[in-house]
Amino acid sequence: MDLTIPEPIERMRKALRALGEHRLRPLGLEADRRGAALPSDHPFFREALGFPSGGGFTGQGKASALRAVVLAEEAAYWDRGMATSLPGPSLGGPPVALMGSPEQRRRFLGIFDKPSEPRWAAFAMTEPGAGSDVAAIRTRARREGDHWVIDGEKMFISNGARASWVVVWATIDPAQGRAGHRAFVVERGTPGFRVARIDKKMGLAASETAALVFEDCRVPADNLLGGNGAGQGWKGAMATFNVTRPIVAAMAVGIGRAAYDEARRFARDNFSGLSAHRLARTRERFATIRRKLEAGRLLAWKAAWLADQKQPNATEAAMAKAYCPPVALEAASLGIDILGECGFASDFLIEKLFRDVKVLDIVEGTGQIQRLVMARQLVNHGVVHD
Repeated sequence: MDLTIPEPIERMRKALRALGEHRLRPLGLEADRRGAALPSDHPFFREALGFPSGGGFTGQGKASALRAVVLAEEAAYWDRGMATSLPGPSLGGPPVALMGSPEQRRRFLGIFDKPSEPRWAAFAMTEPGAGSDVAAIRTRARREGDHWVIDGEKMFISNGARASWVVVWATIDPAQGRAGHRAFVVERGTPGFRVARIDKKMGLAASETAALVFEDCRVPADNLLGGNGAGQGWKGAMATFNVTRPIVAAMAVGIGRAAYDEARRFARDNFSGLSAHRLARTRERFATIRRKLEAGRLLAWKAAWLADQKQPNATEAAMAKAYCPPVALEAASLGIDILGECGFASDFLIEKLFRDVKVLDIVEGTGQIQRLVMARQLVNHGVVHD
């Protein structure tokens, strides 16, 4: 495994760093104070055309997964909510790239090639009664002639209200379990598709999160991804998660680094008079967090590298996703401890980072689910021996 970042990715990371310092972080703080994401017609989104959303993975091009985790970490360092809000296919891109036909990829991903205006896409799996247990989805799809008719609800959908299209998972029959799952691209303006609400959240105010409703929503048969074979939707969802979980892990590393840097700056400026014993303990805590963040980055990179090599990476993706968010939360907690009473003040970044980071342990499958995935993979593939 080569740990050298290819020059094109490094150039993009440097450009993203400049955008992050001057635009992502200030706008993320502005959105946090307002308690709402920037409107889709905000001038910034035109300025940001060309920068990748959510790491920018589409499943096409050389080293695309590595590109995704490197850029996702950098963007999240400055503001994870704004990183998620950047125009582009974001999490909607991988399932179309992985499951779609060449015509579907041209039709749905082509609108993001050299766009003249900001566009978004979205990924809709979670339901009121189905979060980490994605096998329990109840959104229904039935075939009627040249269309599929979808009925159901989705929630916590990033960019769901502004998306040009949404990848929606539904079941043709709940009794079939995973075999009944299918994935559809539902385009904005389709009759029967509406936004129920925009959610208020503890953190990540810059990221628009919507609840979506489908009522007799008629989707052309050509918008079915992966064909109508048994389990195609489930297989596509798992393949998508194997790509997106390392991206979320890398975002956690980015937030953890930001918290680490904020705490270190505060300690450098304020801890000159500490006793030798307390200073030694503080340095050890910083060293521990830095070591864990570096380990988390390598886990995310390995999972991405395997994806680029077209090798199985379910275990590695789950490892990265299970490990990195708790480490980032530990880094934010360290920041709160180091800043003391100042850590709870909204005029210090660490307070926002503490609120922002928690959700990363939940999205794309909770830490508990990742441990189940790892255990299943290790046992079923003979890695654990008697």
